[in-house]
Amino acid sequence: MGILEIKNLSLKVNGKRILDNLSIDFWDGHVHAVVGPNGAGKSTLAYTIMGLEGYRKIEGDIFFNASSIKNLNVAERAKLGITLGWQEPARYEGLTVKQFIMASAREKKSETVRDVLSKVGLIPEEYINRAVDKTLSGGERKKIELASILAMQPRFVMLDEPDSGIDVASLEKIFEGIKLLKSYGATVILITHSLAVMKQAEHAFLLCGGKLVEKGTIDKIKPYFEEECLPCQHKNLPDKESE
Repeated sequence: MGILEIKNLSLKVNGKRILDNLSIDFWDGHVHAVVGPNGAGKSTLAYTIMGLEGYRKIEGDIFFNASSIKNLNVAERAKLGITLGWQEPARYEGLTVKQFIMASAREKKSETVRDVLSKVGLIPEEYINRAVDKTLSGGERKKIELASILAMQPRFVMLDEPDSGIDVASLEKIFEGIKLLKSYGATVILITHSLAVMKQAEHAFLLCGGKLVEKGTIDKIKPYFEEECLPCQHKNLPDKESE
């Protein structure tokens, strides 16, 4: 059953069509991947589902639990259990890591903060009182953001390039976090151009030029990474007669 359904979704940003008549169903409780080249519309799709400013004037519709959310703002969508993990997590001057995680945690306890920090591979004693500011590396902020999402336990999670800024040694902790989100009953969407990240999913959608090119199992989509493309009708596809 689709927890979130996108129907004939189109969106223009600064006069340019980024999403083009896109229809996708995300199944409840599954881990999905949305893959494709840079500029395919992957992050734009996530921003549109989240309802960010500048991504609300859409054609088509978005349904969550069979109800349209196209007219809901970010806060209203968040209350339904929809959340987004950013490719480049924000800094929050004046907030400690503990305050940041507690702000959205389902159980607002110090033990919760310590638990989720440990689950993403951060030593609680070293991070719990640190500021969420420029003293943290991009990778540290990425893991702290994932810890906050684990504490939140949302219904529908989109992770934009979850491996961005993460070293190889820490990547397994990110993957463990994705498995935990699924175990909590969340539907997880991985926005990625990484084969390693896509392999954490059960099902994948391939976008190109804002259109859905292919969908199916990971094995079905894997040739995109091996061949850098799959046959499609994109306008940039070379003319075979001219090759």
